[in-house]
Amino acid sequence: MIVRPSAATEDIKSVGSSSIVTASYAPDFERCKLLCESIDRHVSGFSRHYILVEHSDVTLFRQLESSKRTVIDERDLLPRWLRSFKDPTSLFRRRIWLSTRTMPLRGWHVQQLRRIGIAMHAQEDGLVYCDSDVVILKDFDCSVFWRDGDLRLFRRENAVPDDLDSEQNQWSRHAGQILGIEAPAFSPHDYIATLIAWRRDAIIGMCERIEQMSGRHWVEAIGSARKFSECMIYGRYADEVLQGRGHFTTQDELCRIYWRGPALSDENFRAFVDGMSPHQVAIGLQSFIGMDIGRVRRLVAEAY
Repeated sequence: MIVRPSAATEDIKSVGSSSIVTASYAPDFERCKLLCESIDRHVSGFSRHYILVEHSDVTLFRQLESSKRTVIDERDLLPRWLRSFKDPTSLFRRRIWLSTRTMPLRGWHVQQLRRIGIAMHAQEDGLVYCDSDVVILKDFDCSVFWRDGDLRLFRRENAVPDDLDSEQNQWSRHAGQILGIEAPAFSPHDYIATLIAWRRDAIIGMCERIEQMSGRHWVEAIGSARKFSECMIYGRYADEVLQGRGHFTTQDELCRIYWRGPALSDENFRAFVDGMSPHQVAIGLQSFIGMDIGRVRRLVAEAY
């Protein structure tokens, strides 16, 4: 059920309230723990940090809870008809989410759905999304996401190729379809990054729009394809449905991300940190590059 914010909530101040949202899973627990430590050390201006996990991971992640940090079971965010199972095709090492209403979904799909679903649970005006393989290295206040009541929308201009074989193009087309945007079929803009913010009232409006256009539950509509991006859906909604209302845009990424490649040597890690732009406050090291988290922790300690 979608619950609209109250009128008092919709009357957002020049600097709205903010929470931090992290979707994670058991193999990333130590990385998420390091993220939490870095948030506690460096970040201010937020009321709560939500960690969103599968039901079977709740007990593990509860170790990270504090007066400002809460672990949320995906069962409280997503419909009960979407259920996870151990996947026999991976010798039961991975999980798969199945229902009669969606395509079979993997963990990275469902993490995206959790990031949307938290809007129906949280109370804060703005949700700041931060992946669990991110580490905050500099002090910053979440008020930077607000300007005169508008929220900062990350948008990389003209970055999506007009090429149907491009995943970004497919993600953008899927977003347009479920939002009922007939033209253009895709947006040339890319909205994907970490340490970005969305308005809670806009997420709720987005889900209502999807349900109105599709005649289906928003999870069912999004999960009708396996190639989707929650960032593309929100970005196109904010830009093309809301016409930018309640947002101001920027191309400045707050987190420098190492997307792919070999594990960084100590020297290359230091060079990567030194290469941060002045406005960047965090680094992201994709967990699948295989960099030992113990070594990451040691190198991050040197960088503080």
